[in-house]
Amino acid sequence: MRSPLLFLVALVVEMAAVGSPISPQTSTVRPETPPALAAYQDLARKVISGDQAREMVAFMDPSYRVPGNESFNAYIREVVKALETAGYVAETEGPNAPLTYRIESREMSRPAWDPLSTSLTILGQPEPLMTLTTNINLMAAYSHSTPAGGLEAELVDVGRGSAQDFEGIDVQGKVVMGDGSTGQLFRRAVQEHGALGVLAYRISSFNNPEVNRDIAPMSSIPYDAEAKSWGLALSLNAMEALREALAEGPVRVRVEVESLIYPSEELTLVAEVHGTKAPEERFVFSAHVQESGANDNATGVAALAQVARVFGEGVRSGAFLPDRTITMIWGDEISSTRRYLEDDPDRARGVRWGLSLDMVGEDTEKTGGTFLIEKMPDPSAVWTRGDDQHTEWGGRPLTVEQMTPHYFNDFVLNRCLDQAAETGWVVRTNPYEGGSDHVPFLRAGIPGILLWHFTDQFYHTDGDRIEMVSALTLENVSVCAAVSAMALTTADDELADFFAKELERAAIERIQGESELGRAAISQGGDPKEERLILETWTEWYLAAVDTIRDMEAGGPSEATEAILASTRRSITEAGRKAVETLGR
Repeated sequence: MRSPLLFLVALVVEMAAVGSPISPQTSTVRPETPPALAAYQDLARKVISGDQAREMVAFMDPSYRVPGNESFNAYIREVVKALETAGYVAETEGPNAPLTYRIESREMSRPAWDPLSTSLTILGQPEPLMTLTTNINLMAAYSHSTPAGGLEAELVDVGRGSAQDFEGIDVQGKVVMGDGSTGQLFRRAVQEHGALGVLAYRISSFNNPEVNRDIAPMSSIPYDAEAKSWGLALSLNAMEALREALAEGPVRVRVEVESLIYPSEELTLVAEVHGTKAPEERFVFSAHVQESGANDNATGVAALAQVARVFGEGVRSGAFLPDRTITMIWGDEISSTRRYLEDDPDRARGVRWGLSLDMVGEDTEKTGGTFLIEKMPDPSAVWTRGDDQHTEWGGRPLTVEQMTPHYFNDFVLNRCLDQAAETGWVVRTNPYEGGSDHVPFLRAGIPGILLWHFTDQFYHTDGDRIEMVSALTLENVSVCAAVSAMALTTADDELADFFAKELERAAIERIQGESELGRAAISQGGDPKEERLILETWTEWYLAAVDTIRDMEAGGPSEATEAILASTRRSITEAGRKAVETLGR
């Protein structure tokens, strides 16, 4: 998932605004692909199996994975099996092997939690409104069990569940229903007013609840060892049924909750392909294990396992021998990546690139989602216009000072477009928004990009099941990710030359496109000074991005690469100058 704690913005609700569409039909002709890059593409396409990745997703669907619980740990073990099959060995058994893995364990600040069974029934009706079997998200995370056989109590509706809505209402020993966050309703009803438990309804508009009337959203409540209470997340149908019953008179409900809460350790799986020339320099992948969805994020876990298979086969056959180390992390969202960077400052200084795989396997015809590359902060996050659009997740305008010029944005985009040219895959981008495992990289000053899908009508709901997962999408994303890492960890002057030319073409196309937008804006009364600033900022951003290519070759750029970069800077500078001149025409 994308963590709500890292929202940078208010949500944008127009479904049409879903990033910048790019396809092989609209991209310009590129230089001839270097033999090394073509060989990596061939290797990845040969090894990666979308069907196998989808089977791994199915292994964990449905399951509710939180750090320390059995489902979380089972998925870690499943990835370990895949790694061992691909030739990786435990670090303790083969510390000098080219392919290794380790499982790190840490104490947790709260216990692990497993949902076992749940049902919600209106007394007098023959069938439950909802059960855990039909709605894996019905039980809010960290809910305690009810007494054996469940409990029966009066239902009280507090509407929006605000503090004012509780005034004058006695909810002591009753079940409280309300709109909004399960956790917030729990705090007010249970922790402040002594309710037995809560039934909460809150589903985002992009989940299309009027169509998907039986889905329930992911939710959680505070871990409270004293109250030992529970919260349930309602579907639209269940909420309406309860309120219709209340309209006829008092309602009593039966709630049965069975969960396990127990001491455990948080596991993080780290696999590495060790570099031969500059092993301290790294390309780091991250894919979080927790969540209750198939796409979110069992797909990211499975895709990264496929990427690891490519590296294993490449090392075994001699087709891929990286100069730099590739690290792959499977763990808890954001915290595992952040710890990897914070726990060892010397190691963190060697990280050159970070790539997060989060919700990467969607059948877009079913989910409505679009594959997206969320870029590092560039001027499109300051001036979001034209084809650049924020998603329904949302993004706030950044400042020029928050930009992070780097070739990584266009580099990863072009690797995905290479795959799109083969398969017809639709590739789009969106300006930086934050909220997933790319954030720790950026906060540490490391280039970080997110591969994901949005909008997804089943995002963070129990409609996110294996039926919504596409083997072809998993294959496309895995190939793009694997080739990106192989190319950057083995780049020589020939590859650096090619990637510099790609960046030059991207820069000139962007500058020309922004010039057209600027002229149109001025013709409609826009501020010429602002339009000039936009063009100058894009030009400066790309010039700075060109300079970052100097780190592409292990050991530093060759004289040939320096000459190419000087030529590229001149071309971009001239394109920017001409674009500014055209604003007055």
